[in-house]
Amino acid sequence: MKASKILVAFFVLQAAISLACSGGDGEKDSVTGDDGVAPDVQTEDAPPDIGPDDTVQDDASPDDVGPDDLPPPEVPVIGGCPIFPADNPWNTPVDALGVHPRSGEYIATIGPDSYVHADFGTVWEGAPIGIPYVVVPESQAMVDVVFDYADESDPGPYPIPPDAPIEGGPDSDGDRHVLVIRQGACILYELFYAYPQADGSWTAGSGAIWHLDQNEVRPAGWTSADAAGLAILPGLVKYEETVEQGEIRHAIRVTVSTSQDGYIGPASHAAGSCDFDSECPPMGLRLRLRADFDVSTFDPVVQVILVAMKRYGLIVADNGSDMFISGAPDDRWNDDVLHTLHDLTASDFEAVYTGEITPY
Repeated sequence: MKASKILVAFFVLQAAISLACSGGDGEKDSVTGDDGVAPDVQTEDAPPDIGPDDTVQDDASPDDVGPDDLPPPEVPVIGGCPIFPADNPWNTPVDALGVHPRSGEYIATIGPDSYVHADFGTVWEGAPIGIPYVVVPESQAMVDVVFDYADESDPGPYPIPPDAPIEGGPDSDGDRHVLVIRQGACILYELFYAYPQADGSWTAGSGAIWHLDQNEVRPAGWTSADAAGLAILPGLVKYEETVEQGEIRHAIRVTVSTSQDGYIGPASHAAGSCDFDSECPPMGLRLRLRADFDVSTFDPVVQVILVAMKRYGLIVADNGSDMFISGAPDDRWNDDVLHTLHDLTASDFEAVYTGEITPY
């Protein structure tokens, strides 16, 4: 009996399909099985009957797929290590966030006519332009580091090779940042004002250790290797992502000359000369290139940077020259192309609200 019912249902279904495909103008008859129940036949207008235990087919339309079905957004990867999780603030888009209520004041303090400058490139006066980094194997020897600000620094030891690249070169008297990614463990080590010593150890102003698979934040009031208490590497513009990959998937580090005595998380430190909650930008402030800014007239390489400024924005991370964005040095950069960023000024940006300001 069951077999006969299956055969009847099969032929009924075949007839239904034949009728649907015939394109005839005649009125369609109701089709039922021998038990008087209409077979469960989908039409173009009816939604598919998909229950919680069913699987969406590969040819499902985007409208049939919810947020939980989508793959996680890609994050920057260096040396096989993801540079923080996808939901880390460095990797989080801000293109849909509201404008900060004090945006106009912050831009006015920075200076509306202050132009954007790529503080990275090839070589200037014999030294690489930008903040370099190095990837070392997990077996890299660990060495001691003596800090000037030991009470706010991670004690280490640090896997710093004796020839680690130093910001500004070995003879620099600037910030002298040293950034090291330890492969395998995927840990980032960063130093400020670092000097190698004859015995293989280093001295530095301050230092921070970051586990790249975690959303770590420095203790409140602590610095890092940066004034804002943030990691530096995640905010650098890199040649590989900009030119070879054609997409920057993170916010970009930026400096301002004047900041207030407060910070917005995930920043944890300030070094401002203005009072808390003043018209000066706080550390951790997010600046976003305005959505209506036309990027089409720029070189394709610069367009990649501008698109990232619209989607991920800039994060105020240190005191320095206004609107100087940070990147890693590379002999393959075209300095003349990067200089066209001067066509942008602070007035092309707006501050976005990402949280309350914490007094320092």
